[in-house]
Amino acid sequence: FMPNLKTDNYFNNSRALPSFFWNAETNMNCMRQCIKETQQNAYAHHIQRLMVIGNFSLLTELNPEEVQAWYLLVYADAYEWVELPNVAGMILYSDGGNLASKPYVASGSYINKMSNYCKNCGYQVSKKTGPKACPFNYLYWHFIDKHKEKLSNNHRMAMIYKTYGRMKEENIETMKQDAAIFLSKLTKNEEVWFTHKDMSGLPTTIYVAQKMGKELGKCTLLLQALRRK
Repeated sequence: FMPNLKTDNYFNNSRALPSFFWNAETNMNCMRQCIKETQQNAYAHHIQRLMVIGNFSLLTELNPEEVQAWYLLVYADAYEWVELPNVAGMILYSDGGNLASKPYVASGSYINKMSNYCKNCGYQVSKKTGPKACPFNYLYWHFIDKHKEKLSNNHRMAMIYKTYGRMKEENIETMKQDAAIFLSKLTKNEEVWFTHKDMSGLPTTIYVAQKMGKELGKCTLLLQALRRK
């Protein structure tokens, strides 16, 4: 709880906020649409905030303080007294479970059940591994594997770890390798050329410029400084 909640980092996550959190240029349709709507409306539905953007933030090991600053800046209804416990405690589980009873993480299957984003995505939610697989799939199992010492005794995670225990070791290793590749690219603000279908069904080609990350990082620091004033 306060005052430590603001700096708690239970999983020791330190990856910088990706540039597409500001420009929405990503091949993941769920993230692209949620961030676009946030930009347009300064608002997003609870599921979009928690189980899409928040889920991605935790699975990709983003720095909790940067994520908190982003949520505080982009949403019109974000007041720190309610934003901070929701983001730090519920979304990022950065307090180790003082507020939430489990981390709110999920694979692409959950997002597919709760939305229609996957129908127009550059990735395939049905694929668990490989370059066309939905990143949420292998990132999810990478998270489960990496934090098993901290989470396997949590009774609300028991079913997940039973499933994990039945998985073939080679499948786990493949997902961990795919996650490592994705996270490495994310750190460098890299994303390959890709083709996706936009909401009208027309093919669209987008390229994310690698160099934008540095400039957007400067903007993030400036906005944080202004907010503190």
